[in-house]
Amino acid sequence: MKRRSFLRTGAATGLAGAAAGCLGFRLRETGGAGVPPVPSDRPDGVYVPGHVEGMKVVGTRTVGDYSVALLYSYAHRFWNVNGAAVERTSIGSDDDLHLMAVVWDAETGQVLPDTGLSVEVTQDGDLVTQEVIYPMLSQPMGFHYGANFSLNGDGAYTATLSVGAVSTRRTGAFADRLDEPADIDVEFDYSAAAKEEIPFRTLERGGEPGAVDPMTHEALPDSRAPARDALPGTVVGAASSNDAVLVATVLESPPSGVDAAGGDGAGEGSAYLAVSARTPYNRMLVPAMALEATLTRGGDEVFAGDLTRTLDPSLSYHYGAVVDGAVADGDELTLTPTVWPQTARHEGYETAFGGLAGGMPPVTIPVSRDGSE
Repeated sequence: MKRRSFLRTGAATGLAGAAAGCLGFRLRETGGAGVPPVPSDRPDGVYVPGHVEGMKVVGTRTVGDYSVALLYSYAHRFWNVNGAAVERTSIGSDDDLHLMAVVWDAETGQVLPDTGLSVEVTQDGDLVTQEVIYPMLSQPMGFHYGANFSLNGDGAYTATLSVGAVSTRRTGAFADRLDEPADIDVEFDYSAAAKEEIPFRTLERGGEPGAVDPMTHEALPDSRAPARDALPGTVVGAASSNDAVLVATVLESPPSGVDAAGGDGAGEGSAYLAVSARTPYNRMLVPAMALEATLTRGGDEVFAGDLTRTLDPSLSYHYGAVVDGAVADGDELTLTPTVWPQTARHEGYETAFGGLAGGMPPVTIPVSRDGSE
């Protein structure tokens, strides 16, 4: 039995299902080519990684409110973020694969960060490994959970995914849902030969500003933030902090459930300020950060406070707060990230959103309610 330290726990959900297939990116199969070095001249922001690889969907299942997909690919390096510390996790000599999970709301398809996912792998009822599985960002997949795992060679396995209740504030149709944990069993087959058939390609543009295209697969939801013109309310401006694009929109009244869920004290005449954080290029959700907002009018402060991580069917995952009174043209909105996104990063994102760049500076948005930048 191989056993590693189990550093993260969470209550859960149970899944065992089918939908297998390779997710390719029009890549050339190389049958286990060596991993190229990290680009040495990469910028302090989002960049094209030095290589891309496919992945294999090995199981999907829906239990109650939750849908889950289990995938694997080659073991690979990634960068963990813990507070202000960023640490690279290299490929270990006994790492067989990179195991990934995507969790989403079965009714709406909304990807669910902040669930506290953990994974236990067994074979014929015996424990093989318990492993940390981190919330992660990657360019092809967007938000997901993943870690490198070691197995007992080729064979059939069961992965038990423990999905914790969603800790994010929930509004609208989510207000009374997604609050129960569950354990989900996903049965899957692994073979080294099948893994070597997963596409893998190095990229000549590695290290340049930019990003690879997101993957698409019928078994998986879209983890992108809503397009700017699809956000409800009135979009009043946007700015970037270390390549995290912060789009601010104002709703004339708070979404249902805000007062009960967050104690915001929403009263008559209150507006709701929502900030949707996404990556450049592909609009992938950027979750799990702490964000403060200050609204000034004519040099006078009219609002200052924390924005709460919130999950809403229309706004998707965002950071929001009730503002007493209207948000007007000519106001200035300053957004200050106080904790940068607490997600691990695949290559291409480790230098952005805080990360190895060392922080996210405050940004100021001149409020414009006519849609101009």
